[in-house]
Parts: sequence; structure tokens; C-alpha cells
Amino acid sequence: MKLNEGWVPVALSSSIEAGTSAGAVVEGSEIVVWRDNSGNAHVWEDRCPHRGMRMSFGFVRGDHIACLYHGWQYDTAGQCRYVPAHPTLEVPQTIKVPTYLSKEKYGIIWTTADEESALPDAGTTGEITPVRSLYVDRAIGDVITAFEEAGMTALSEQAGKVLLGDDLLFIGFQATSDAKAAVHIVILGSPAIHAGAKQKHYAQWAEGLRFALEQAAVPVAEVA
Repeated sequence: MKLNEGWVPVALSSSIEAGTSAGAVVEGSEIVVWRDNSGNAHVWEDRCPHRGMRMSFGFVRGDHIACLYHGWQYDTAGQCRYVPAHPTLEVPQTIKVPTYLSKEKYGIIWTTADEESALPDAGTTGEITPVRSLYVDRAIGDVITAFEEAGMTALSEQAGKVLLGDDLLFIGFQATSDAKAAVHIVILGSPAIHAGAKQKHYAQWAEGLRFALEQAAVPVAEVA
């Protein structure tokens, strides 16, 4: 799913700490996911308007993110507010990084360019235990099919949930290119119960699906 078609999961909330950033790709579009020091997550185009340097290579200072190349600083709306080489300059309003909408739900950071789209509904507002983000060298449709064959019920084009024993997993799907995808996995349940051994178990379960899918050595439905 492209950014103008609906909400796309792009990172586990736990993987983007306050004051950090990371690059990601959605259908070939490079984005930066960053969290300001107040804990709010932001998703932008991963390009400084000055010389095109990736913003994900930069650094976060308070509620600003600065480009690594020349230190130009941008506020949470994407507007450039400070140019170190010209500290007294009133920065033109035209110097701005394109931004996307972002929300956090089910322990995942989501983004979209479509204001009218709705996030998938997993039917719970309880605690979340993160498992892992998995990167797969197969098309998104093949990846979703593999998880469906392993017991997942689709909730939307980009999400589903699967009951494994007594544990309910929520899974978000991100197409990075025509032939590659990312899968973001959490347990719908308290870390007090699921952290540790169960996180490791389901991370290994997902890795087994990835290996079977990429190698096409065994039917993915047999991986458990």
C-alpha cells in the first residue's frame, strides 16, 4: 500500500526512542521516522531541502531535527527554523520538509498521506508487547499469503492477527518495493506476561516463516 492509499506501518514504537531517528521505505518512497524529546513520533520525506541529504542521518535536539550535512534545523511541522551558517537569518517559509500524518497504535508507528483513511481495528486497547520487525525479500502479497497460511486473519490490506495457543499476535505489513517487504509484529498482551521467552519464541516463529518463504523449501503452513 502506498502512502496516499491508507495507513502504513513503518516501525515498532519501541524501536524509535525519544531523540532518535531511522530511515524507512514505503513502495520506493524514502521516509524518516523520528521521535522528539517529548516522545511524539513524526514521519517525513527523508530529504533535506537544502542539498538532499537524508534527514535520517541527522540528529534530534528537543523538538527539532537537524540535517547532518550543514546542520539546518526543522521543527515538528517540517519548517526550517535555524541555519547555523546564518544564525540571524529569518528563514523563508518555503524551506520545509514534506511531512506525513503519523499515529501510534498497537505498539506500531503508522503513517499516511490520506487524511480520510482509517487505521485497522484489532478490537483491543490493552497493553502491547513488541516482538520484532522482520524484513523479507519477497513481494508483499506473498508475505501476507504466508502469514494467512500460518493462521492469520486479515483485518485490512496492511494488517492482521493470528492466535497461537493462548497468545494473540497483531501483524502490520509494509511494502518497501515490488520485491521486498517489512513485517511488524507485536503480542496483544501485557509485557509482564509476554516479555522475555514469548518474545523470543514468536520472533523465531516469524523468522521461520521468512526463511521458508524466501527459500521456498517447505510449505509455509508447516512452519510453527
